[in-house]
Amino acid sequence: MPRLNRVISGLAENTHVFASFSAADPAAAAEFSTTGYDALIFEGEHKPWDVPALRDSLQYLLTRDRTPITPLVRVPANGAEKSQWHAKQALDLGAYGIVWPHITSVDEARNAVSACRYPSLPGTSRHEPAGVRGDSPAAAARYWGISAKEYYARSDVWPLDPDGEILVAIMIESQRGIDNLGDILDQVPGIGLVLPGEGDLSQELGVPRQYDHPLVTESKRRILDICAERGVAVGHPHVTADNVKQVIEDGYRFLMTAPVRSYPGLELGRTLTGRDS
Repeated sequence: MPRLNRVISGLAENTHVFASFSAADPAAAAEFSTTGYDALIFEGEHKPWDVPALRDSLQYLLTRDRTPITPLVRVPANGAEKSQWHAKQALDLGAYGIVWPHITSVDEARNAVSACRYPSLPGTSRHEPAGVRGDSPAAAARYWGISAKEYYARSDVWPLDPDGEILVAIMIESQRGIDNLGDILDQVPGIGLVLPGEGDLSQELGVPRQYDHPLVTESKRRILDICAERGVAVGHPHVTADNVKQVIEDGYRFLMTAPVRSYPGLELGRTLTGRDS
């Protein structure tokens, strides 16, 4: 049975996955739908949490003539807030995964996985972490293009369920999170991707937005090493044409690039008319 989630497909096959990010905006989603990205993360942490706009954006990401880009959603709440309802709403609309910001402990990571799973009886296979997601699959099943019955069968968390199509990604954005990352991955099955939060890490280290500062690069290296020991993929949130070769060599597998727009006609016109200053 072919995968529906292109991110999980790439990670399971040990290849690189390419992603970008956008606010929930139908026009932006339509523009992204024609690109070569594997995934698009709809940004809800530092952008408004607009559920109608998210619903419409998911629809505009679909295309008839190509495999759709996989939509993921970064929820607003920090891990310690355990805001399960944001994940529930995004998954009920059809998102294929949730990005959880500011995860710092085993308890927070366990909540992240539980919020993305439906409950099952103790003693059944892959019971832990026990699911707490509420039951309302109609819109998600329709978005995935399958029946509600099949959605139940395929909507568990990967790799906890090898056939699951839901990705749980956690962001490690503090020294406490790094210190606890080994225990998180050892004790909480179901985490498919780890994303370093370079911005917040650099703030905590006293070198804001200096992503190449030795303190920041050492923190990222610790994350890479901890995840490599456990076979968990790591993403890089600030991939550019200048650093992509190094990012790949360092071992990152989920590569996020900014949605850059250029205006060559405008830029050349301003230069030719002396208005480029």
